[in-house]
Amino acid sequence: MMKLGMISPSHDANGIAKIASYGLHYAEFDVNADDVHYVNFDEVQNAMSQYDVKMGAIGRWGRDRINKDGSFNAKEQADEFYLIDACAKIGCPVYITGCNYVEELSYYDNITAAIKYFESLIAYAAGRVKICTYNCHWNNYVDKPHEWDIIHDHIKELGIKFDPSHTINGGRDYLYEASKYANRFYHVHIKGTVNVGGNRIDDPPAGMDSINWGALMSLLYKAHYDGMLSIEPHSETWRGELGEKGIRYTVDYISKLIF
Repeated sequence: MMKLGMISPSHDANGIAKIASYGLHYAEFDVNADDVHYVNFDEVQNAMSQYDVKMGAIGRWGRDRINKDGSFNAKEQADEFYLIDACAKIGCPVYITGCNYVEELSYYDNITAAIKYFESLIAYAAGRVKICTYNCHWNNYVDKPHEWDIIHDHIKELGIKFDPSHTINGGRDYLYEASKYANRFYHVHIKGTVNVGGNRIDDPPAGMDSINWGALMSLLYKAHYDGMLSIEPHSETWRGELGEKGIRYTVDYISKLIF
């Protein structure tokens, strides 16, 4: 069965408590700071036990994993190893990563470097944690079918974190991508979006947006997806009290699609 949760508003016990206050039992941590060691995973693990919340995924966005000469950024690789260890420690099944494009290199060399980098994470995880790439273009080009057909087809263990809003904002068909690649999805974001005339207007709560969530969920069921559905509040409009109401609306809306 799919598991509804949410991206934590903070990476501590307070964040876990906030997620539990919505009646949710799964959290996601997105650790994007330069220093990943600020997260006290012992505190987090204790809060998870206290509030009956599991960690569905930990991810890291926007970093330069590959240097200009095609070598690995040793600091970033070490940080990702640390977060993979954290996943294993607290029972988190999925780690989310990406790969920057280096303009000084050819496309072939970029693809080769990305494959080797992802393989290094998978080898380090050694079956303890599943590794997937995010389909957001934030310092990441492994976000769409062209690269998935090359990189993910080559690395059979590498999964995809899917967010339909990124596909829409990239000018592509999210239902097509889900129909073709959902069997590779390890994690799914629940983030609404409204586009008018090809332009993004806002990212309102899921259920009050342009995405056909029923059709998308049907494709996830067809692919036997049983991972986390992670709510991502991301609107400039839905903040404060309105934002709280929006989160609760999405929890209720998506919960009715999980059987």
